[in-house]
Amino acid sequence: MAFTYTWEVTGLKKKNTVNSAGEALSGAVVQTYWKCTGTDENGETAEFAGATPFSAADVPAGSFVPFEQLTEETVLGWIKNVVDNDATYWEHIQERIAKQIDDRNIEEVSAMPWAPEETVTPDPSPADGAADEAEDSEVDPTANTAE
Repeated sequence: MAFTYTWEVTGLKKKNTVNSAGEALSGAVVQTYWKCTGTDENGETAEFAGATPFSAADVPAGSFVPFEQLTEETVLGWIKNVVDNDATYWEHIQERIAKQIDDRNIEEVSAMPWAPEETVTPDPSPADGAADEAEDSEVDPTANTAE
């Protein structure tokens, strides 16, 4: 079954840091939170939430994008680059989305079609059973219990 995927950044963490050249980078993104929503051919959807860390250690000051100028498209490009370069991780995401949709479509069957219908007889509660035992025991009203 073919899926289409949409991506969304759900959160960011930033930190003032220094790159490997000793240049200060203000508000570098160090953690991203995101979700990928898969939609199947029938219009059913499921989500996978992820978190991807980043380091600005190898980012030259000349190509650093200040936090205030970032767009969701830019950050999603970073995230998708990480996911796309890890085939196992991307496969895992796709499998989890497909499983969520498949699990929602499982119909629960209570009995085998060829089995006779079960009749349920209620068990007496312990209190009911104790009352029945007391009624069944015979008491001799003429017996002298004080000896």
